[in-house]
Amino acid sequence: MHESSAQRSRTRRKETGPPATGADEKATLRGFLDYLRNSVADKAAGVPEPQVRTGGVPSGTSLLGLLKHLAFVERFYFLGEDAGDWPATMRPSAQDTVDGVLADYLKTVERANRVIDACPDLALPAPRAPRRGSAPSMRWVLVHMIEETGRHAGHADILRERIDGSTGR
Repeated sequence: MHESSAQRSRTRRKETGPPATGADEKATLRGFLDYLRNSVADKAAGVPEPQVRTGGVPSGTSLLGLLKHLAFVERFYFLGEDAGDWPATMRPSAQDTVDGVLADYLKTVERANRVIDACPDLALPAPRAPRRGSAPSMRWVLVHMIEETGRHAGHADILRERIDGSTGR
């Protein structure tokens, strides 16, 4: 029996279960967030041009756009940087490359993790970009970022499968 070219091009990654985490709340939350961050980064890594920036759904969402957006969200919530034009964070520029956006995302995650690690109590406020109102707690930000990153990880799964048939984590 011969495989079709579509069957040959599909890559099946090993499914990984939930992450092993530390016993305390912060370690558990950060462990799940890192698991999702890695999933999104892995989905974008190695995808060639122009597929990585081509919208895979009618809204125009692309893998490169998701990764760029998530870097802005990380900087907003963990580093207190204002994103400015949120819709623009989903649109990669002509100068954006997979390697460049991926490196920026990973560097941003590293910086965010230092802020998380330095927080002695999850009830304390997270860094906040200048705006009205009080900053949410670090606990709220961690839970929200798990939700935000998880949502976009699901989008990335679908987009990557549409590009080359790759599935799994």
